[in-house]
Amino acid sequence: MDASSSPARPKMPPRLPRSLPSSHSIASTFSPGSSTPGSWTVSPWNRDTPDTSPPSSDAGSPKLQAKQADDSGRISPVEGSLDGQPRFGVVRSICFVGAGFVGGPTAAVIAYHNPQIQVNVVDLNEERIKSWNSAHLPIHEDGLLKVVRTARDGALDKTLVLPGLPRAIELKQRQPNLVFSTRVVDAIEEADIIFICVNTPTKTHGIGAGSMADVSAIESATRTVAKHAKEGAIIVEKSTVPCGTAQMIQDILRYYRPDVEFEVLSNPEFLAEGTAVENLMHPDRILIGSAQTLAGLRAAAVVKDVYGAWVPAARIVTVNTFSSELAKLVANTMLAQRISSVNAVSAMCEELGLGADVEDVSLAIGKDARLGSKFLQAGVGFGGSCFEKDILNLAYLARELHLDVVADYWLAVLRMNEDQRRRYARNVVRELNGSLRGKKIAILGFAFKDGTNDTRNSIAVHVIKDLAMEMPREIAIFDPGCASAEIREEVEKAGLTASQLERIKILTNWRDCVQEASAVCILTQWKQFRGRKLGSATSSNKKTRKLAADWATSCVADKADISEMDILALEELVRDKSSATTGDDPLERLAPLAPCPEECSHCRIGSAEAHDQEPVDWAEVAGMMQEPRWVFDGRNVVNRLELQSLGFRVRGIGKGF
Repeated sequence: MDASSSPARPKMPPRLPRSLPSSHSIASTFSPGSSTPGSWTVSPWNRDTPDTSPPSSDAGSPKLQAKQADDSGRISPVEGSLDGQPRFGVVRSICFVGAGFVGGPTAAVIAYHNPQIQVNVVDLNEERIKSWNSAHLPIHEDGLLKVVRTARDGALDKTLVLPGLPRAIELKQRQPNLVFSTRVVDAIEEADIIFICVNTPTKTHGIGAGSMADVSAIESATRTVAKHAKEGAIIVEKSTVPCGTAQMIQDILRYYRPDVEFEVLSNPEFLAEGTAVENLMHPDRILIGSAQTLAGLRAAAVVKDVYGAWVPAARIVTVNTFSSELAKLVANTMLAQRISSVNAVSAMCEELGLGADVEDVSLAIGKDARLGSKFLQAGVGFGGSCFEKDILNLAYLARELHLDVVADYWLAVLRMNEDQRRRYARNVVRELNGSLRGKKIAILGFAFKDGTNDTRNSIAVHVIKDLAMEMPREIAIFDPGCASAEIREEVEKAGLTASQLERIKILTNWRDCVQEASAVCILTQWKQFRGRKLGSATSSNKKTRKLAADWATSCVADKADISEMDILALEELVRDKSSATTGDDPLERLAPLAPCPEECSHCRIGSAEAHDQEPVDWAEVAGMMQEPRWVFDGRNVVNRLELQSLGFRVRGIGKGF
């Protein structure tokens, strides 16, 4: 669906105005009249940043859905020709239901690369929509604001005369084609493709509590889609879901619209928080699952064309729906498995002593082409909203299929992760003479990983809970990317007593955090914590920038139709030729940001709570801490020898010395 593939662009439907809805309660799946948009309000998706995950109700159980699947119409992609009269027309409008971590960035990047398609993102959380329509996005991701501004606000006419290019480049004005709104029904009614990107948290009560995924938000959203989607619309499940959820969606659609045929596809996300925009711009793969029927394959081809505007065809993989749903769960589980495996090795290195170093082991095995080097970095453990949840769901599925050995195998990954973080806390207490009474502990890092402000299921909150049980004088927390209110909220949910909570202080700079501390615990691998000598652009980044600039010089100048990917290359050319800092808009083509209202809470909080982005000066820290000046490096980010020369005692992960 790239604009350059057709001489005439289809007329874009009118943009939706931005307005705010009311709220109602959720009704049961097949309750008549329950599919109004307000029925989602109780669902988690419109109150918390969406996750993605698997199983929920008996009607959606994998075993039952597998039995209901009809194989009579299945054909192979090779046997089923896609030639002839297409069932689906040109895509003019796409709707994303859910404006969280998955829906918001994915919609922005699709709109960014498909300026001829109107992309509407709808959510019932009014504050979240206000954030998406402002300069203060609800999600912290590198490069996201620029992508959103380009598609949401449009871009200006620009004539570029750049060194190295044989002629001037004309960049035409770009009209806005991305709208964030609470007008749910309007967006669904006009959409040719509807992505469902709502929350699927782990159930907290009832059958499967603590393991099973709660798909009630998907059920609720699907009821509304069923009532209002136009005939022939393609429905795409984007949330992480149990195997068989596509069949559940299809059942709901057939209940409300028995005379209309909808194709339901699976298109799971493979985004890593902190690098979501990079993952979307340069994906390893785009996975599309569909029914292996002619209609299903045609629907998959339509969605493939949308991604094909910037993703090479070889990286777009089409499979059957069940395989697509399962692949997402297995991918996250196997990534977590690698982390737990190397953490198991780190425990052995520490107990062996004799100079054993897990980083040396990781380097050695990472050179094996069959294994590779990714996800072999030992640490205090993995956190976040995805890995643990997806492992629990995969194990629950195995239990339902009477595969207890398989379930225990996957759950061992979680047991290893839990033991790693508890062992870390035990080591802190042991090295401080078995007691934290009267001592201050400094926590550097609270987000579950660097590059994000996501505090959900952070490793830090588990470690803090274990340390708080020792009743230290104070536990001081500093994170350069997280709001103090969000940290406080997660800590308060940890189940600490009032006496323990009053000992926890959340600070906005590292100096106050480490002042008079007996020990520093590094729990997030922010580059600021490495020290003053690090944090500059790497040679790898410079090489990548140079390659992009060279490509722009040789290719872009000859093109008549400049794509957004071409413009990115031009931006790298400007950065490569300029010694000054150029910011996110080196071509100066973005429309100016609208000023925030005077009562903007984000601006008020930002000015009152400016987080320190300065790299930690460990020489200064040495003079601020109390003996014995321990540094417990839970991410192996500091230079151990350098810190030891400053008088610190340093304990890393997997260091047998």
